[in-house]
Amino acid sequence: MKIALLLLLGLLGNVSYGQPAAPPPNIFIITIDGFRWQEVFGGADSALLHDTRFTQDTALAKMMYWAVSPQERRQKLLPFFWTVIAAKGQLQGNRAYGNEVDVANLYRMSYAGYNEMLTGTTDLRIFSNSKKWNNNLNILEKLASLPAYQGKVVAFSSWDVFPYILNQQRNQLPINSGYPSAIDSSTGQPAMLQAVQQYGVANKGATRYDLLTFVTAMDYIEQQLPKVVYLSFGEADEFAHGGRYDLYLQSAHQFDNLLQALWYKVQTTPGYANNTSFIITTDHGRGSKNPAAWQTHGPLVQGSGQVWRAALGPAFEPLGEIREPEKQYQKNLPKLVQQVAFMNGTAGMAWGR
Repeated sequence: MKIALLLLLGLLGNVSYGQPAAPPPNIFIITIDGFRWQEVFGGADSALLHDTRFTQDTALAKMMYWAVSPQERRQKLLPFFWTVIAAKGQLQGNRAYGNEVDVANLYRMSYAGYNEMLTGTTDLRIFSNSKKWNNNLNILEKLASLPAYQGKVVAFSSWDVFPYILNQQRNQLPINSGYPSAIDSSTGQPAMLQAVQQYGVANKGATRYDLLTFVTAMDYIEQQLPKVVYLSFGEADEFAHGGRYDLYLQSAHQFDNLLQALWYKVQTTPGYANNTSFIITTDHGRGSKNPAAWQTHGPLVQGSGQVWRAALGPAFEPLGEIREPEKQYQKNLPKLVQQVAFMNGTAGMAWGR
């Protein structure tokens, strides 16, 4: 199998003839909460974009995101996805071609989805989004236990449940999440941004503004150069639950812009350039049976288990949009991350092959 051969070659390369080992790869796992595969591969949904129940200014939204073909629409919505990732990376989950990525957990909600993608388990005990400590070991703490990554693993999230999902109580991982009442010294925060979070945000809910999460993460990345970064954005799901398709699209478009800025940053930073791979995905799908179903998700909502994944960087072959019929599950993501971590710079992995 190609992956096995590449892994073997990478491992042999590290122990032969006393040659210096290649620096361990940097891995960024980046998620956007509750963003559907339909928009990733088809752009704005006509039924939602032109419905004033979900889009307040349909004329303006149409100017911004509408086009006749799905290829044009997705390019408008996610230009980084469909220029850089489509040319240099991989995109999985376009069900129009029978290419499917599903969650394996029964509940199809956020905590269960993040547990699945980060621990590889479908724990039946995780059936709500309550702040309960997760007993399952996650891929971040597994990597943090390795000498090559010790002290170089960090997580940033807009949703304030992530310290529980990642069980910070057990592993003491540096996690900057939601609107912290006190700034964690392990992740820090610029004084100006700390003031904005404390005094400039009137209604602090469970999900921090994604832009604040991004700026906090970028400052840490510039200063500390971590090797493994988990970065989670949450606004898209919040706007969807609120019935605001226009803001859901804007959040996705902003996510695409932030990805572009982050990718440019790592590609122009020594230590990251040419040795950093992105894995990008979502925790669950959304309803697709009728326009109103888009607002929600769960075990009884059709479409909730349908997701997508993207990958970019030297660990992955530039296959673009994968149109071959196949089925992948999010529970396999930790195994993929481990494979990337042990490739030691060997390029050319095909996801799921």
